[in-house]
Amino acid sequence: MRDIRTIDLNLLRALDAVLDERNLSRAAERLGVTQPAVSGMLTRLQESVGEPLFVRSQRGVQPTLRALDLAGPVKRILADVEILLRPSRFDPETASFTLTVAATDYALQAIVLPFVAKLRSLAPGIRLATRPIDEDRIAQQFDRDDLDLALMTPETAPPDLHARRLFDESYVCAMRSDHPDASTNALSLDRFCALDHALVSLAGDSFRGVTDDALAQIGRSRRITLSLHSFLALAEVLRTTDLVAVVPRRLVAGAGLASCEPPIAISGFTKLAAWHGRTHHDEGHRWARALLFETCGVAGQPGR
Repeated sequence: MRDIRTIDLNLLRALDAVLDERNLSRAAERLGVTQPAVSGMLTRLQESVGEPLFVRSQRGVQPTLRALDLAGPVKRILADVEILLRPSRFDPETASFTLTVAATDYALQAIVLPFVAKLRSLAPGIRLATRPIDEDRIAQQFDRDDLDLALMTPETAPPDLHARRLFDESYVCAMRSDHPDASTNALSLDRFCALDHALVSLAGDSFRGVTDDALAQIGRSRRITLSLHSFLALAEVLRTTDLVAVVPRRLVAGAGLASCEPPIAISGFTKLAAWHGRTHHDEGHRWARALLFETCGVAGQPGR
């Protein structure tokens, strides 16, 4: 068998794509070539290895055990080659690459929007793509090079990723600026429970959240009349109704809303940035992460 390191890199790229996609057509599309070209490259590679690497299935192709053994070394070789061919000195003014970030709609407003403003002024050639958080697939998305950063909580971040804490978030009670209770410095517990509330429920019970858990511990409850699946419309709802809402503090800043501390203690949460080892030492990604840390008020030191 020939040394795999002496094989045409295009054959390794084809192997890597088919291992990821398990489908020749999708692999060809990813590589920008035709399906017969991918099939021909696999044939050449199998001749070099001396045994089959894939078998056909109803949904595409399945790798043999030999192909699975090669998956890790091939990814490392391709990553090393990419690093070798990339310019060593990074210049944000002339940089051109795409940064893909997974985020909740809260993180989009609290983190991504101010980050974009800085990114556009300093590195106009860097494109930013966002996608929703999918906790069940996040590790796979990083492994497949579909994500560069994920804005998550420590509880949901896969332990094998690099990560850096961005900030600890707390909750406030928000309402429109001319709300009947906006002039008070603090709401009493009785008044808080008597008001009509809006709630953002991303998963689980549509009419229950961390505030209701805290109230239940002291034998109280509140009246929730509106449940939204996203934070995006909440500010407008509060500005145009008498509803109040317990929301993350950073969403109130600059939204034209009044706020006060809730009359009970409500546990906050931590936001962190997580990334894959594939981009950990990349100069462009290191610069972008440092800018993100700066945006969130965190010194740009390496994460774990």
